[in-house]
Amino acid sequence: MQQLDLAGFTAPGSSSVHRLFFALWPDDAIRRCIADAAATLKADHAPAGRWIGAHRYHMTLQFLGDFAQLPASLVDHACAAAAAVHTPAFALTLDRAGSFRNRAIPWWLGCQSAPAGLQQLWDELGRALAKRGVRVPSGALTPHVTILRNADRALPPSTAIAPIEWPVASFALIHSELGARNAYTVLQEWPLANERGNGPR
Repeated sequence: MQQLDLAGFTAPGSSSVHRLFFALWPDDAIRRCIADAAATLKADHAPAGRWIGAHRYHMTLQFLGDFAQLPASLVDHACAAAAAVHTPAFALTLDRAGSFRNRAIPWWLGCQSAPAGLQQLWDELGRALAKRGVRVPSGALTPHVTILRNADRALPPSTAIAPIEWPVASFALIHSELGARNAYTVLQEWPLANERGNGPR
């Protein structure tokens, strides 16, 4: 099968970037809990930086790339791959905060121990994409929800937060347009299997 090696492609001179990725997309209640945790960290540490709006919170599963125009063929292949994923719903607990030591020094919320269901979803989605010729970045799953970008300093490792219980019942394909419009659009969402394993809800 021909590889759709599109990850990371952006045409030169493009004024906006179209980003495509799969993610866990929290409901409003979970967004409020994440925002409360971010506010506590802001009060406790008072960092400089750009705080992420609650409407943008998500946990990336598979990153498909940045583009000058959103490739319809890639969206079609990604949707076909997602439809082939059949993993059970699971519970995710966000119970720690941290930061990455890259140039933007993003702060994030994550989990001390990633649930098996999250790893299973990530693995199966990656395999389904590969079968359809969609190449994604290699590496291990690093579950996190970014809450701050361009921080002036890193957080102490494994900073504890009040646990946020996140029941995960679906995953989504997200189109993020960066530039004149800074907007996230849920292109499609897929349910995970119910607790009794009787297929999607």
